[in-house]
Amino acid sequence: QPVEATDDAFWDQFWADTATSVQDVFALVPAAEIRAVREESPSNLATLCYKAVEKLVQGAESGCHTEKERQIVLNCCRLLTRILPYIFEDPDWRGFFWSTVPGAGRGGGDEDDENARPLAESLLLAVADLLFCPDFTVQSHRRSTVDTAEDIHSIDSCEYIWEAGVGFAHSPQPNYIHDLNRTELLKLLLTCFSEAMYLPPSSDSSNANPWVQFFCSTENRHALPLFTSLLNVVCAYDPVGYGIPYNHLLFSDYREPLVEEAAQVLIVTLDYDSSTSSSPTVDGTTTGTAMDDVDPPGPDNLFVNYLSRIHREEDFQFILKGVARLLSNPLVQTYLPNSAKKIQFHQELLVLFWKLCDFNKKFLFFVLKSSDVLDILVPILYFLNDARADQSRVGLMHIGVFILLLLSGERNFGVRLNKPYSVRVPMDIPVFTGTHADLLIIVFHKIITSGHQRLQPLFDCLLTIVVNVSPYLKSLSMVAANKLLHLLEAFSTTWFLFSAVQNHHLVFFLLEVFNNIIQYQFDGNSNLVYAVIRKRNVFHQLANLPTDSQSIQKGLQRKKKTPEPISRTNSQDGVSMEGSRPAAPAEPGTLKTSLVATPGIDKLTEKSQVSEDGTMRSLEPESSQPPPEGNPPSAVSDGEPWSGEASHPRRDRRRLSSASSSGQWAPTPDWVMSWKSKLPLQTIMRLLQVLVPQVEKICIDKGLTDESEILKFLQHGTLVGLLPVPHPILIRKYQANSGTAMWFRTYMWGVIYLRNVDPPIWYDTDVKLFEIQRV
Repeated sequence: QPVEATDDAFWDQFWADTATSVQDVFALVPAAEIRAVREESPSNLATLCYKAVEKLVQGAESGCHTEKERQIVLNCCRLLTRILPYIFEDPDWRGFFWSTVPGAGRGGGDEDDENARPLAESLLLAVADLLFCPDFTVQSHRRSTVDTAEDIHSIDSCEYIWEAGVGFAHSPQPNYIHDLNRTELLKLLLTCFSEAMYLPPSSDSSNANPWVQFFCSTENRHALPLFTSLLNVVCAYDPVGYGIPYNHLLFSDYREPLVEEAAQVLIVTLDYDSSTSSSPTVDGTTTGTAMDDVDPPGPDNLFVNYLSRIHREEDFQFILKGVARLLSNPLVQTYLPNSAKKIQFHQELLVLFWKLCDFNKKFLFFVLKSSDVLDILVPILYFLNDARADQSRVGLMHIGVFILLLLSGERNFGVRLNKPYSVRVPMDIPVFTGTHADLLIIVFHKIITSGHQRLQPLFDCLLTIVVNVSPYLKSLSMVAANKLLHLLEAFSTTWFLFSAVQNHHLVFFLLEVFNNIIQYQFDGNSNLVYAVIRKRNVFHQLANLPTDSQSIQKGLQRKKKTPEPISRTNSQDGVSMEGSRPAAPAEPGTLKTSLVATPGIDKLTEKSQVSEDGTMRSLEPESSQPPPEGNPPSAVSDGEPWSGEASHPRRDRRRLSSASSSGQWAPTPDWVMSWKSKLPLQTIMRLLQVLVPQVEKICIDKGLTDESEILKFLQHGTLVGLLPVPHPILIRKYQANSGTAMWFRTYMWGVIYLRNVDPPIWYDTDVKLFEIQRV
């Protein structure tokens, strides 16, 4: 039956009676009942929401000085967290919070000044106020007796930032009650923002999330202290604490749930498509003229704006150290099993790090300026290696690769990779002695050769990263050099080259890597030169690739029976590092969320040429030779975007005239010729022509079979004047685009959906942004 809004006795029982934990609320208010009320007595659901928001507004107004008021606020908070997803999932209800409720509960008066605020705005402003409520969510600065309690409206919330760090030096006394209350309010905030989960993915960047838009606007007087509090709480968190083993088992850590919630709220508020805005250029100026000395108007989203304006070295240091510490936490080896606390929110941290680099170019340059960037690189390589066999972690693989792609566009990253790799993180890779570049190549090789099928769309990205850093790699280890040649061997087999329209691009990338190293770093790279000489037949076979129809058919016939295109049995991989576990596939029954397809590598990057003095200039797409037959267009998303095959017959059919009658794409002699003629083999062929006879002569003269002698000879050899003129270095820099902005949105909400299981806020509601599947 409809219940009158004025019937306080009825409505108060929902929040005034007892303290119910959020878990209780979820148990006592089943989904079926919420939906039943929504369908059968919508006016009651509307009144309930209205009343609950009203209670939060009253709590924010009064400052929550009594225990009873705090209890009511928390109960309303939990109730709204429970109900909101069911309002979002019904398109007819979605506008409800953005409408004004005329006169309800206000004694029927029709004064329309303050009451004209939409319900959503009242709710968000109340939550913002409550997050800076002395003695409820922040430490009071006064010795307060009830009569001198601080007036919530006169306090300057910037003095109540939750943690020292960016722009705030004072670290308040930890108070676990405050942490718990903040966590509940942030959970409600995240639930408000989650309307995005109930809309299907669309690349239209204009459909910004109205909840986030309002909350991050100038209407919210706490925007700055809140942004700062969230960022500082995340970056200052140290899960290991005082380093006492098993400490985390004795004391419940109230900080961790708060830090997780803060990280999630932060990345959602930063969901902003930077490709549509005039973002500052590399040196921090905008693309305007020198006359515009005023700061460019930043985005309307204040959180994005504040993030893009951080500029003090010590702030960058604090953020980078914090993110690196937390990302490295799961890698920490201790001799006592389970003695150190392992955090679970590394995916949120990666999204946050991505946003920092994407929106704040000065931060990106700070990261690359010191070798601290390696403290980010190593954990990312660890996660990539660990997740490579697990279908439920495809998203994690992608974001790790995107971050490395972004970093690899800057020369400093390639230079930093020459630092010797001495920390021994337990990874399931062969033992080697070398640099961080070796680590990167060995992990990438492992992903390509022993990751699962759905990672094939990433091969282009992985090899682009290697190409970007290759001109700066001073000396590769023998292990890494062999890995690169093994990849070339695998990718240049005829059946692989002929079985999909874009497979030969991988060979082009690898040849570019060899050319860059030989032409720019020949002196220190005797291991790679030796490996090239040993595997010279691979290059000769490529140069003599058959192009007639009969050979093409025969090449396709040879396709191995195993679905795995590349595996090595007679590998000289040898032993893995101690303490490492092999990458395991997901446990059966693991939930995963689907992702939209990412744009192809040509849409993700733009080519820049490095000139003599090290500056880069962007190349117009026309002037750089287009890879043969144009790059593949970005993948078409269907329900299962990462279809295992490397080729997407559906889209290739549309594009290639050489489609056979069945509509499947088929290789033709003209097609093979079109790219074979462009293979950049000249440098390597010249190197082989000069060095092979010399090496053979040494072996015959000295009866050598010992490779160390040959390596010694190669170390002192030189090819000055014998190689073709060095080609200009081409860097493919990541460029923001709405395709990746959309990908980040689905990935981020998918992570948040799966990580919020206690209570299961969105579980079993009708989410539209992604599909939930079982592995």
